[in-house]
Amino acid sequence: MDAQQRKRGCSGLADCLMRVTICAVGRLRAGPELDLLNDYLQRFDRTGRPLGLGPARVVEAEDKKGGGMAAEAELLSRAIPSGALIVTLDERGKAMTSPEFASELAAARDQGRQDLALLIGGADGIAPELRARADWSLSFGRMVWPHMLARVMLGEQLYRAATILSGSPYHRV
Repeated sequence: MDAQQRKRGCSGLADCLMRVTICAVGRLRAGPELDLLNDYLQRFDRTGRPLGLGPARVVEAEDKKGGGMAAEAELLSRAIPSGALIVTLDERGKAMTSPEFASELAAARDQGRQDLALLIGGADGIAPELRARADWSLSFGRMVWPHMLARVMLGEQLYRAATILSGSPYHRV
């Protein structure tokens, strides 16, 4: 256990990890997107654990009744771990550099947050009431991305953030 973990009151690494949950609308079927996402999340877990980050998991919410944004918001809300820092992926959110995103993750971890929930909405985005509950919002740019690709991009950015925080040469300026 390092000085930062002792400062946060951790009795060991297992209770000092900031778990990451990607809460997403829709099901990612078997194929290259799922393979790529799983690869990035596995890399994030391996790189992030020594840094107090991880594990990462995906919770999929599928509105089978066609209730729209309100129904999706309810399903996403149920997927958010209790007490989690909530971050929405939204075109109106803050566009960040990868080092800025890494710093945000580290700051949340260092504040003792045990859970981080990253929310990806469906085709119509995230309901305004759920967006209002978010601690902050992240944008991958002003373009709209398919939610399946957004998952892969988020997985890569989580891995990249962990490599930045570890000092790895994966991220080059």
